[in-house]
Amino acid sequence: NDFAKQVMSSLEENFTLTDLENSIKILIRPFKKKGGENELIANGILSLALSNYEIQYSPDQGLSERIIFPHSPSEMNGIEDARFVEFTNENGERIYYATYTAFDGKVIFSQLLETKDFLNFKISTLNGPEVKNKGMALFPRKINGLYAMISRQDNENIFLMYSEHLHFWYTKQLILKPTYPWEFVQLGNCGSPIETEAGWLVLSHGVGAMREYSIGAFLLDRDDPSKVIGRLEEPLLTPNENEREGYVPNVVYSCGGVIHGDELIIPYAMSDHASSIAKVNLNELLKKLTGS
Repeated sequence: NDFAKQVMSSLEENFTLTDLENSIKILIRPFKKKGGENELIANGILSLALSNYEIQYSPDQGLSERIIFPHSPSEMNGIEDARFVEFTNENGERIYYATYTAFDGKVIFSQLLETKDFLNFKISTLNGPEVKNKGMALFPRKINGLYAMISRQDNENIFLMYSEHLHFWYTKQLILKPTYPWEFVQLGNCGSPIETEAGWLVLSHGVGAMREYSIGAFLLDRDDPSKVIGRLEEPLLTPNENEREGYVPNVVYSCGGVIHGDELIIPYAMSDHASSIAKVNLNELLKKLTGS
């Protein structure tokens, strides 16, 4: 759009939100027709700018006090389902990322949080035609020189995405479809892939009859994650009689697990009402997934 190009070309390489607002005010005047295309674009530019921000905490604030509340217009009705991952760059540097969902009351947006010290947080939008729906989950390192992410653009199947740029995603590849009764309605991930010697271990969630959410798992090839090594025919975890009642009933759901010794630790939510932790023997799970 020519108007968007005019706005961006009028700004320095580094600019503030005030600079952007002033540029839009000046350039929109000749097109000041309420509801016109350029006014919609101007509002979109400002909304995008407000969705990219930073938060700082002081070292004397305890970790439990460093709470990230909804900040931008796109988050006014909540931020949820943060999938944290420790990411290792090619130079060995480590940084923590989290993909999460922002909701403005009508539309959901995929956002990215990043921090090196859990004191300084940078919030950015995820962009591109394949940034759709909820549940983006970043791999903990690049694969063949590219960022990789698990996604679910169509509300049903699991896809794999690659990108040269962390914030822009243009392609996807279908890797997994609902197959078993407990996942017939919908299949998605439950957090970032976990690297093991056997492959990338991915926790999944499936939605079956009576809108029951269960947690399962599948295993992807380490060098080519588009290859599925194995998947569980039955879920690891389903809601029991004490976990079915809540704000969103009949649900167990997780945003990621962690390996500790020979166990897979899975923190999970029960019907959006309470939280718990499940433990799974890692070796037994991998044997089940590899058929060995």
